[in-house]
Amino acid sequence: MSFLDKHLPSLLYLVLLALVLVGLYINIMFKRNDIAALSLSATTLVAIVLHEGYKDMAYIPTPGDVPTIGFGTTNGVKLGDKTTPTQALNRAMVDIQKFEGAVKSCVQVPLTQGEYDAYISLSYNIGSSAFCNSTLVKRLNQSEYALACQEILRWNRFQGKELAGLTKRRQEEYLKCSTS
Repeated sequence: MSFLDKHLPSLLYLVLLALVLVGLYINIMFKRNDIAALSLSATTLVAIVLHEGYKDMAYIPTPGDVPTIGFGTTNGVKLGDKTTPTQALNRAMVDIQKFEGAVKSCVQVPLTQGEYDAYISLSYNIGSSAFCNSTLVKRLNQSEYALACQEILRWNRFQGKELAGLTKRRQEEYLKCSTS
């Protein structure tokens, strides 16, 4: 009796067990969850504030844009406003909670953590109204997940002009969305 004949049942059992474990891992890591159960990951919070950058005084980030302060806060900001890093981070957290609420109100399908994080980052940057009224959300709510992730890449322009920083950010969001 050859080695293979003797040990084939045990080898098949081990392969089957490995496949089951891989399947469980994939299910845990890439499972779509009810959107109400999701919250922004710490890595995406860090990514958002790094992309936005910190400014202690209100400024216009791009000609034609609105006054911005801290880590990308725009609501109620006027030129001449000042902030501290702690105030700016607290304000960013409040802003993120608002964007999470808006995304949760317009997305009607389950998401993976990566999809959720990517869509919150996008919404934080483009605004909840633009996000919720987008083709991306229409595709997403039709469970066209891959097409919805691809829509992220279209949001790399301001006033019709492609911006390198937005293109880089959208590529990172797309990667997070499409590989989770």
